Amino acid sequence: MQNEAIRKALDETAQALMRFGGENEFLTYPGRGLPDREAIVRVTRTLRSAMFPGFFDIPAAHDNPYALPAALSNACQLLLEQAESAFGTRNPQIEARRLAEEAIEGFVKALPEVQRLLSTDVEALYNGDPAAHSHVDVIFSYPGLLAISVYRLAHELYRLNVPLIPRMMTEYAHEKTGIDINAGATIGNHFFIDHGTGVVIGETTVIGDQVKLYQGVTLGALSTRKGQLLKGIKRHPTIGSRVTVYSGASILGGETVIGDDCIIGSNAFVTGSVPPCTRVMNARSELSFRKMNADVWENS
Repeated sequence: MQNEAIRKALDETAQALMRFGGENEFLTYPGRGLPDREAIVRVTRTLRSAMFPGFFDIPAAHDNPYALPAALSNACQLLLEQAESAFGTRNPQIEARRLAEEAIEGFVKALPEVQRLLSTDVEALYNGDPAAHSHVDVIFSYPGLLAISVYRLAHELYRLNVPLIPRMMTEYAHEKTGIDINAGATIGNHFFIDHGTGVVIGETTVIGDQVKLYQGVTLGALSTRKGQLLKGIKRHPTIGSRVTVYSGASILGGETVIGDDCIIGSNAFVTGSVPPCTRVMNARSELSFRKMNADVWENS
């Protein structure tokens, strides 16, 4: 039995929350159900497994030729239901169903191309990292490939104007890897993220082919002070092909273009365009070395 004072406090707090939620409509969602996060995670895991049969939850075809078609069918049926809920946040129910069916049809047709692109990413990771012992190592273990895989799947839904779900998918990968790739970014083939923790790639970023990013890289907006007024405007940089961006570098701004074959050094802060075949490095900082006495070590 609850204490009377606690019960009274709970009643008053519930009334206050409902009242404030009613006065601030964006805090309360009055419509039909939103997409289910756990369902989206299940779909994402299955779709990623379908891209790499035998590695995760779906057996390879020579082990079970029926497994992948069945898993893909189930995942896309669940995705259709979730897409209908997502479209329902912006459209009448009948219209939401039609939009969801059209989007998922287009998504299913795009999956072979997604798999082809992912094969180039696997090759880039394997060929570019001497610590990779095999392609199996890359596919099964590398967080960079997990994040890229989920991004490429989510990007197709983004292109098909599916609300909410692309961001839910990439946030799942973000939570798992520390790599934040907005589903709206446009990324070419043979994409390589090494280590990856702290990488941020904004919505309107455009990345060419054979680009390599290291941990802590930000491809971001120069300023977001105007908030929603910037929606639909290119806010993030364009990175050419065969560019390497080393750890901790920030490249910012929608008008910033990094030309082909550039190298951006660690911790560089770039807010203007860079011509092709250019190396951008911070000026060498001076290191100070001082011999410490034994008593310093003993007391440290």
